[in-house]
Amino acid sequence: MAWQIDTSHSEVTFSARHMMLSKVRGRFEQFEGTIDGNTEHPELSSVSVKIDAASINTRDTNRDNHLKSADFLNAEQYPSITFVSRRIE
Repeated sequence: MAWQIDTSHSEVTFSARHMMLSKVRGRFEQFEGTIDGNTEHPELSSVSVKIDAASINTRDTNRDNHLKSADFLNAEQYPSITFVSRRIE
C-alpha cells in the first residue's frame, strides 16, 4: 500500500554543529514523498522523499542564502535533494 507523506503533519529537519560550540537547527519548508508499505513483509517497504533545496530555513536569512550557495547545497544547480531508502529493518 502506498501513502503520500502528509506535509502538514510532517517535517524535514536537521541539526549541525557550528564551530564545535553550538548547534544550528533548521528545516526544509517544501518537500514531498511516498511510503510504500508492505504490512506482511515490512522489509519490502520503501520510503522516497524529494526536498526543495531552496526551501531551507534556519531562521537566519544570511545563513540560509549562504547554505543555498555553491559553497554548500548549490540549490541553483541542484534544486532537489532526494532520499530513497535502501532497506527497512
